[in-house]
Amino acid sequence: MIASIVAVSGCGSNSGPTASKDIHLDYAYYNPLSLVVRDQHLLENRGYNVTWVISAGSNKANEGLRSKALDVGSTAGSAALVARANGSPIKVVDLYAGGEWTGLVVTRDSPINSVADLKDKKVAVTKGTDPYFFLLQSLATVGISPSDVEIVNLQHADGKTAL
Repeated sequence: MIASIVAVSGCGSNSGPTASKDIHLDYAYYNPLSLVVRDQHLLENRGYNVTWVISAGSNKANEGLRSKALDVGSTAGSAALVARANGSPIKVVDLYAGGEWTGLVVTRDSPINSVADLKDKKVAVTKGTDPYFFLLQSLATVGISPSDVEIVNLQHADGKTAL
């Protein structure tokens, strides 16, 4: 099961009758709900002035929150947990849990047939995201250390090209 988190930075409150309705919000291809909200102008139709910022991964959403470039961001559950554990001043305001979506993939003609076959190979993954933590868990199940593979830090969208 995966968890998608909507997190906000510790940048203050926008409550009260004279509060600004300007908001910086991320949207991401890994977060279908954000695409619907953006496409259908659901927040703009309620009077918000939204600046939409594309997010390439949970790591980028967390960076946006830390730097206050985002007021609200979407991130995977484990990425939000690690960010909080590392002192990021974010809080969870919504949580969605769904079916498993992370997998390890290789080309059709690859000699790699199991997680154990990844030893001494290059693996592309976005550090600080759920796929990264999934890789670490997968390696641990077969006794492979992360230092036994070459982890190539690559944003999600670049994975297909690299493969």
